[in-house]
Amino acid sequence: MYFYSMGLKTLKAVLIIAYLIGDFAPNACGQGGRIIPLQQVHFNTTLTKHLNGSKWASLFPHRYGSTATMTDFYSFKAFVAAAEKFPLFLGEGDQQTRKRELAAFLANIAQETSGGWQGAPEGYFKWGLYFLQEKACEHGCPQYSDENSKDYPPVNGRSYHGRGPKQLSWNYNYGQFSQAYFGDKNVLLNNPDLLIQNDTLAFASAIWFWMTAQKPKPSCHDIITGKWTPTEADMRDNRLPGFGVTVNVINGGIECGTPTNSKTQYRYDYYKLFCNYFKVKPGDNIDCITQKPFNIQ
Repeated sequence: MYFYSMGLKTLKAVLIIAYLIGDFAPNACGQGGRIIPLQQVHFNTTLTKHLNGSKWASLFPHRYGSTATMTDFYSFKAFVAAAEKFPLFLGEGDQQTRKRELAAFLANIAQETSGGWQGAPEGYFKWGLYFLQEKACEHGCPQYSDENSKDYPPVNGRSYHGRGPKQLSWNYNYGQFSQAYFGDKNVLLNNPDLLIQNDTLAFASAIWFWMTAQKPKPSCHDIITGKWTPTEADMRDNRLPGFGVTVNVINGGIECGTPTNSKTQYRYDYYKLFCNYFKVKPGDNIDCITQKPFNIQ
């Protein structure tokens, strides 16, 4: 493609079209045309139409780094900078669909990082984004290394436990995201702690996971925006479009197909809270109580 004599708006429009048809594929994992690393791309985002810094601070007053003596790691500025790398995030469907996607995304990252408890000051739901990394894994959790991953093998001595808003886990996820963001799978396989050192990178890891399908799992984005069509196996296992399937994608082996535990109920309640905040209906199939996890026959 040639960009001579183009204005800035025209150039951005061309890049987005190329993104959509696969000539440039910043959130793809090796599919379609030549890949431009996410680190190098920048698009507009509709995120700022729904939130701003003061609203963010109100929703997440106890987020990691929000005290005066620390750097605000989970800042709204970092979230926006990461969202600008994914033009389809909050960028498809009508306004109600986009609000519902934002509510679903926030609900999941809030629960993944929650520091709340019954009786917490200001209530449980003011403690989202509290943890930077998985509790008890600060010195490493080797159980998150999959030695059978040939494409993204773990590096000896590195821990791939949950880090960042989505709590990205496992070497194959670190490797895939590293390939998408840096154009090099080894950056994060060698140094997974970068996710707790770079705030934009941390948020980008969460949005990348949200936007990326990993068969047989669809992307959470496609689920919420209505682009996902369940297969016969999905329908047989009661995986029907709605917020519940996003929970299944993220943590189905633990939270789906069983009676709701308190942590999973908080995830559903977060979703309803954010839907109410953005004045959008939550839709059908909010929970995954009767759903079988993916890969379980």
